[in-house]
Amino acid sequence: MNSSKPAALGFSFAGFAERGGRTGEHKDGWGIAIHGDGGCRLITDHLASIDSPLAAELKRQPVKAHNIVAHIRKATQGRVALENSHPFTRTLWGRTWSFAHNGDLGRFAAPPAAYRPAGDTDSEMAFCHLLSGLLRRFPDGQPARHLLYAALAELAGAVAAHGSFNFILSNGELMFAHCSTKLYYVLRAYPFSVARLIDCDLSIDFRRHNHLDDRIAVIATAPLTSDEPWQAFAPGELRLFVAGQAVASPAAPAPSTRRLHFAIC
Repeated sequence: MNSSKPAALGFSFAGFAERGGRTGEHKDGWGIAIHGDGGCRLITDHLASIDSPLAAELKRQPVKAHNIVAHIRKATQGRVALENSHPFTRTLWGRTWSFAHNGDLGRFAAPPAAYRPAGDTDSEMAFCHLLSGLLRRFPDGQPARHLLYAALAELAGAVAAHGSFNFILSNGELMFAHCSTKLYYVLRAYPFSVARLIDCDLSIDFRRHNHLDDRIAVIATAPLTSDEPWQAFAPGELRLFVAGQAVASPAAPAPSTRRLHFAIC
């Protein structure tokens, strides 16, 4: 989720968590990276999200943030263990970056570099490879947005040659989403409507919770709701989301994200 203002994840997370062992087969752990004004908070668990007390607590007490990366895992490489649960986080250019991957990269192996995995998944190795590549290209700090986008597109394309590489990457301001096989997004903005989750019997009227200038982008492997205009990514496509909008030009300046009230996702 990428939002113009701090948004509560409760509604979308309720449906998302059902896919971690009840309506889906991704039951080998889960996690969430919450990018707020005070930094990034990471919560991971080796349990399936439908069985996790941590996930249940998040449903009862939804978090609010500008950017949230959540993941439910189906293990293809690496043990079912806490250190292998996504998202993974690292610090680059003074900011915390979070990363979640859906897919299998086969025999992909990155050479030793500035960032190294703590677990034994192909996903974390790919994340470390991406950040190492960005640091190598831009050692003096974060570049202009169009340069960052171009470098990430090149790095992601090289990794995707080894298998399926659907991922979400965020530094708390920017959110990148790369599609290898399947990925969707929906933009929630005025005029808001009623939405119903696919994975459980829950609906919400966003008109009652959001303001005219709220903008929220939600990206998922498969649509979470049955009555919203979810858009499919093209295979090989890298998209950038800023302040709840899909950015047409990576060089375009992002609008201010500082506001006083909360939105509902």
